[in-house]
Amino acid sequence: MNDVESLSHTKWECKYHIVFIPKYRKKALYGPLRQQLGEVLKQLAMQRESRIDEGHLMRDHVHVLVSIPPKYSVSQVDFVSTVGRDEKQIREYIKKQGQEDQRIDQLTIFNK
Repeated sequence: MNDVESLSHTKWECKYHIVFIPKYRKKALYGPLRQQLGEVLKQLAMQRESRIDEGHLMRDHVHVLVSIPPKYSVSQVDFVSTVGRDEKQIREYIKKQGQEDQRIDQLTIFNK
């Protein structure tokens, strides 16, 4: 937190909460794909001089907190929210996603 970065003429701290969701929210992120996806996302971030600060992969979506230099755009992503002063809350939210999804899955077992 408070990781101020620098480029040749500027200081910056641009963190984004990004959510990736497979088409139709299919539960497709498991098995070998799940094992490889974390590393693939890290490598993609490094290509743009970016860094994944926090991440959580679920079967039907991925949450990441990414630091992106201001010289790059995140406009190609479906939903982006700048983190600002709520970074601690965003980190906690991402860490707790697995617990919340498990709780919801447990509730739906009884509704079938």
